[in-house]
Amino acid sequence: MIKKIGKVFLGFVLLLIAVAAILFAVLHESRPQVTPNMEADVLANKMLTALDYEAYKNTRFLEWSFASGGHNYMWDKQQQIVNVSWKNHQVTLHLKDIPKSKAIKNGIVLNGTERLKTIKMAHTKFNNDSFWLVAPYKVFDTGTQRSLVPLENGSQGLLVTYTSGGDTPGDSYLWTLDPKGIPQSFKMWVKIIPLGGLEASWEGWQVMDSGAKLPTMHQLGPFNLGMGAVKGFNATIEHSNQPNNAF
Repeated sequence: MIKKIGKVFLGFVLLLIAVAAILFAVLHESRPQVTPNMEADVLANKMLTALDYEAYKNTRFLEWSFASGGHNYMWDKQQQIVNVSWKNHQVTLHLKDIPKSKAIKNGIVLNGTERLKTIKMAHTKFNNDSFWLVAPYKVFDTGTQRSLVPLENGSQGLLVTYTSGGDTPGDSYLWTLDPKGIPQSFKMWVKIIPLGGLEASWEGWQVMDSGAKLPTMHQLGPFNLGMGAVKGFNATIEHSNQPNNAF
C-alpha cells in the first residue's frame, strides 16, 4: 500500500513538472536582443514629458500601499526618509543612511539582529513596491540602457535595462506606450521570475495634487496589484481628501 501511494505521488509530481515545462515553453519569451540607441532616448523623453517629470521631481511626498494594503508607505523624497508599515511592523527608513533607520514590532523598539533584519526587509519591500509606482520616472537612472523594440502593432516599444543599482541588477522592462507617451504596460525579464516576458498593465493613471501623474492599479495575469489611495503632494501635512483627477 505504501509503495502504491509512493508511485501515485511520484506520478503526480512528474505530471506537475511536465505541465510546468509545457507552460514555460508556451509562455516564455526571450528578451529582445537590441542595441541601445539615441532614438530610444527620444521615446523615453516623450514618456517623461507626457507624465510631467518636472512635477514628479518637485513632488515632496508620495503615499501609497501595495499587496492589497499589506505594505504601506509615506515617502519624503526631499529628506529621503520612508515610513514603512506592514502587519505589526513599522520602520522609519533613512535611504541615504540606512544605519540610522529605526524599527518597531508590536510597539516595541527593536535592537540587534532583529532590528537589522527588519530594516533590510523594509528596504527590500520599498525597492520593489516603489518601482510599481514610479518606474517610468527611472528610465534615465544611473546604469540604465534604453533600446527600441518593434512591436506587433507596428509601433515601437521602449526596452529599459538596469545594469546596476537596486536589488536585482540586470532586470529589463519593455514598455508599451500610447500615442501620447503614457505607459500602458510592460513586459518583464527579471531574476526573481524565471518566466520571461510576463506582462503587467499600468493603468488608473491619476494627476496628483502636486501635478505628477501616477498609476493606481496593475493587472499581472489573474492578479490585481492595487496601489491603494495614491497621493503626491508638497505640503508638510496632507491637505486634500478630494479624489485625484484621471486623464
